[in-house]
Amino acid sequence: MEVAQCYLDGNADAVEFCMHEPYHNVLAAATYTLQEGDRPSRTGSISLFDVNANVGRFELFYRVETVGIFDLKWSPVVGNIGPMLAQADADGYLRVHGLECCSNGGDSLSLREIVSEKISSSMCLCVDWNPSTTSISVGLSDGSVSVVSFSESQIDVIQEWKAHDFELWAAAFDIHQPQLVYTGSDDCKFSCWDLRDGPSNLVFQNSKVHKMGVCCIAKSPRDPNILITGSYDEYLRLWDVRSISKPVNETSVCLGGGVWRVKHHPYVPGVVLAACMHNGFAVVKIDEEKGEVMETYTKHDSLAYGADWQRGNLSQKVKQYSSVVATCSFYDRLLQIWIPESSIVKRL
Repeated sequence: MEVAQCYLDGNADAVEFCMHEPYHNVLAAATYTLQEGDRPSRTGSISLFDVNANVGRFELFYRVETVGIFDLKWSPVVGNIGPMLAQADADGYLRVHGLECCSNGGDSLSLREIVSEKISSSMCLCVDWNPSTTSISVGLSDGSVSVVSFSESQIDVIQEWKAHDFELWAAAFDIHQPQLVYTGSDDCKFSCWDLRDGPSNLVFQNSKVHKMGVCCIAKSPRDPNILITGSYDEYLRLWDVRSISKPVNETSVCLGGGVWRVKHHPYVPGVVLAACMHNGFAVVKIDEEKGEVMETYTKHDSLAYGADWQRGNLSQKVKQYSSVVATCSFYDRLLQIWIPESSIVKRL
């Protein structure tokens, strides 16, 4: 069910709902636009929206122009630390913003840049926080991965190594064992690294299963042994990290388009949202027994890149809105807010 839509000011490639109370209504959307010519440039923006499907509200309240952004990620909820937004830039910078009330008073919110640091001469392609928000992993276009420390408005590169042969599109912390980082690349390899060793020790590497580049990696928030990968080869794969030689599902799930982004449902185990590039978006139920597509969403006319679930109150009054989704597509610059029609909420 469609709730609302709008067109962004550039090619849309990432959307992220804030995980922090009371800001579950805040949606960040990023753009990346290549300006070709004699002096090519990569421009971008971050837009913040107020999203409340219960009352049909979808309002842009803040926008800032940036360089081109490949990825952005809200910080996880840790104690009384407020929400922060990490941004992976095309110019090799890692930037971190804080979500704050505007200086002119009132209830309006804006982003304040906390820190900005050039960490590489290559482009920053992906970003992830460790569970305690003390470190950030960054995947780079030369196949390297950087792990930086973050503390009191300062970031420092603590480790950087050549992890893959080509562009590194996924660099994700293990939320249950944060000393581990998983990486995926255009070289078709899926790897795990132990940060306790320097340079980081290769725990495992699988180069046989993915037939094309690895685009995304998402650890299960509930099962410490399960994670999911998405690939240009159009397959969503469930892995048991205790036996990494092959996926749990021999055939996995073919989604009909390159699986660029996957997000676990915030409340329903085994349900994921996938951005499938040339084939729209899909809600998938996947476990150790089988995987099945519950629903597809094809209201976008361009590459499906950004996707996320909105967190929210699970009271009976708003339970029907507990699976609100934001999706965005690249060349048509479209941002959509919608609610899946499949029976996800019945599983709550």
